[in-house]
Amino acid sequence: MADTNGRRRDTPPQAASVQHEHVILLHGIWMRGITLLPLARRLRAVGYTVETIDYASVFRGIGPAVETLRERMRRADAEAVHLVGHSLGSLVALEAARGVRGLPKGRIVCIGAPLRGSAVARGLASVPGGKLLLGQSAAPLLSGLDAWRSNRPVGVIAGRLPFGLGVTIGPLSSPHDGTVSVSETQLPGIADHVVVDASHTGLLLSGEVADLTTGFLRDAHFSSAQG
Repeated sequence: MADTNGRRRDTPPQAASVQHEHVILLHGIWMRGITLLPLARRLRAVGYTVETIDYASVFRGIGPAVETLRERMRRADAEAVHLVGHSLGSLVALEAARGVRGLPKGRIVCIGAPLRGSAVARGLASVPGGKLLLGQSAAPLLSGLDAWRSNRPVGVIAGRLPFGLGVTIGPLSSPHDGTVSVSETQLPGIADHVVVDASHTGLLLSGEVADLTTGFLRDAHFSSAQG
């Protein structure tokens, strides 16, 4: 590749290896796609094409988002389509890829995800009016997901910096990220699991999380797994 002055500009090896791969990002409950911009920027920097899906997590729940995600996956012009979800967005990603034929190959990274159900959601649902705040996403947050039995590799990144509003609603078992306990992220059948020093929101801003995400999308395991 040449720059505007005609000099050759080499493509970094990582960028060259993923230039035909696409990543779809999904936000958590009460959030919007803009919260994923720092992660999207880092993924683009290593060569992925990236898009985010905004969905009405409270008013419509994850069902419509699952259908939208499957449509986007089928429509993507890429050799592989990877999914990266934060919190509730991870549940959308797993449900979209579970037991469906005809989807492009790819990997899934779940960040700060209550895959086995959320103690914070259960605490919120137990107070008057609390379940209304969860809206149409209450059911998956309260019950969690079944064990992962697909051959699509799933990696999970959990946080253990206990800062967040969830600590006032809980009870949360330690370690946790202020909203989700590490134990709530440990779904049977996943390919790899790692714990980092970040809060629930801080996971989205972490360079370490971005590096772990790109590593898993490339290798189907975390290169510096811990926890």
